[in-house]
Amino acid sequence: MSLRSPSLLLALCAVVIPLIIAAPATAQSTDGRWVMPRTADGHPDLQGSWTNETLTPMSRPDGQDQALALDVAAQGEKRRADIAAFLARPSDPDREAPPVGGDGSTVGGSGGVGGYNYFYIDSGDNYAVFNGEIRSSLIIDPPNGQRPPLTEEGQRRTEARREFRSQFEEYDNPENRPLGERCMMSFGSNAGPPMLPNYFYNNNYTIVQTADHVMIMTEMVHDVRIIKLGTPDPLPENVRPWMGDSWGHWQGDTLVVETTNINLQQTLAGYPPVAFAPSEAAKVTERFTRADENTINYEFTVEDPTMLSGSFSGEVPFKTLDGLVYEYSCHEGNYALQGILSGARALERGNN
Repeated sequence: MSLRSPSLLLALCAVVIPLIIAAPATAQSTDGRWVMPRTADGHPDLQGSWTNETLTPMSRPDGQDQALALDVAAQGEKRRADIAAFLARPSDPDREAPPVGGDGSTVGGSGGVGGYNYFYIDSGDNYAVFNGEIRSSLIIDPPNGQRPPLTEEGQRRTEARREFRSQFEEYDNPENRPLGERCMMSFGSNAGPPMLPNYFYNNNYTIVQTADHVMIMTEMVHDVRIIKLGTPDPLPENVRPWMGDSWGHWQGDTLVVETTNINLQQTLAGYPPVAFAPSEAAKVTERFTRADENTINYEFTVEDPTMLSGSFSGEVPFKTLDGLVYEYSCHEGNYALQGILSGARALERGNN
């Protein structure tokens, strides 16, 4: 069976279904201390369901140190809890329709259309703690916690892409709409690589591993990464699947994954000001280390010498998911996209 065939993906997904609700494997010594769980072939067991939700932003605000003081983090987490409690209040069933632009009672849209009651939001309640340090940003290198600037060629490509898109209106074609809206890829960079929180909802993953593969199912837009283990046999330069061509190997107890051939339509690293459109030279290196019973330490480095004046690296804790990973149906049959484009055509005809 070809490793790149749809039948393999279906077979692996069938394996995942009974494991979706399984907690990460644990082991204990006779004195009660946690012991690294291992698979039959002796490698750390990363399997189970995890989440990388966090309040820590990707890019560090100016003037902040890498580590947040305990009282500062506590204040930020309380502020988040207060806002969540306010926005999650029961809705008055007799209320009038919200005004154009919304009334602040919904999230992610204008008023009641396209908006979410805060009950559905799961953006994270705590700052990321990595190796005991409360982090002010997920990016740790460069030391200022910010992505390096674009190169001259990167600026040229970005401007050329912007100029090309400017000939179309936002709703002219399906290709003008974001990949997440089209259910092609996860919003932001959930599936990656690198795999990052989206600061909205569904920041959840299920990991299944065998001796020669690791599969990571991302809840957001049901993306599935299949990482092949062993000596790399790279895809041809012109073959660029979603999420790229990933090959992994073990360095001691750390799984190291290198990804090339990233699809040029993907946006790397989530949202502005960090996100950028990759070039053919983009490469992402990830490291997965089981830190304790409830944590995988996830590290990433993004390199793209064509687009960026330097590489950047970050660290994200993946925590045990206290809940289930559900199927993310997106908009089945793509009916929503048809409605969006049909609405735009109606507006052009003056049908309000």
